[in-house]
Amino acid sequence: MEWRHPPMLSWKVPRNRITGDDEKKFTSLSTPSYRRPFSRRFSRRKPSKDRAKWDERKKRAGSRSLLRVKHNDIAIQDAATSRIASDIVKLFSVKDIIRNLDGLHIIGGFLSHPDLKIKAGALNALNNLSMNLQNQEQIQAFINEVLKNITESALNSEVQLAGLRLLINMSVTNNYHEKMVDYIPNLLHVLDGGNDTTKIHVLKVLVNLSANPLMSVPLLAAKAPSALICLFDSSNTRDVLIRALTFSANLSENLGREQQCAGQARYKEDSLYAVLFEDPAALQRNLAPLLLFPDTEIKEQVKRCISAVRSKNS
Repeated sequence: MEWRHPPMLSWKVPRNRITGDDEKKFTSLSTPSYRRPFSRRFSRRKPSKDRAKWDERKKRAGSRSLLRVKHNDIAIQDAATSRIASDIVKLFSVKDIIRNLDGLHIIGGFLSHPDLKIKAGALNALNNLSMNLQNQEQIQAFINEVLKNITESALNSEVQLAGLRLLINMSVTNNYHEKMVDYIPNLLHVLDGGNDTTKIHVLKVLVNLSANPLMSVPLLAAKAPSALICLFDSSNTRDVLIRALTFSANLSENLGREQQCAGQARYKEDSLYAVLFEDPAALQRNLAPLLLFPDTEIKEQVKRCISAVRSKNS
């Protein structure tokens, strides 16, 4: 019979106890540690001492995106313009980097691209970049091209809306209003035929223009569809009404100042003046029902508009 070594008996330390050697490693096993787990969000923060390296990484990322925009492949160009537009939203400093790399002119060159996705991507990128006044000084060179895209693209299309969003930012200050004068009749026709979203975008531009007294004559003299008087119908949405009323009130007040200074100018029968202000009584009849509208701001704008019309005719 073969002899075998007897089995070794092993003794395990219970989990709720520690040996003398382990006392140095553990303070207590009965009291668990509730240390907050390390968050990946904090690991992505840039240390202050590495700020220069971080800026250099962003600069390289911006230059890579611009190089992709220059690529001949349409899919790569589309992806690059979309990437630039999203990066600008996330990182404010990218706006300065792209401008310093002459990226504004590169992106602006795609406003005439035949592919609608690339054109919309370029407009969205310029829109995000236009929140910087220094960038606006370069973007203003493309205003005519933007207006051309707005008027020639399909009604309510993404290209048209992207162009209008850019135009809203560019019209916040009075610096570039004169560049938009020739396309005011086109904007009024888009306002007449567009859906609620398009109407709101166009009205935002027109409100910005009407806030500039120097633009009152070009606006009132512009050829306009007679159906624009329907903008004051109570069936319209609140966002459309409030902007249409603000636009009308601005023009009414500017018209009153114009009459006091140099007398009233002569406007054609198909002008915006003829549609809105030639018959003050008809305008007041259209506005009166809005005084019952359940919105304080709309009522205030109606009162402002009626008061400007009455003072103009008194």
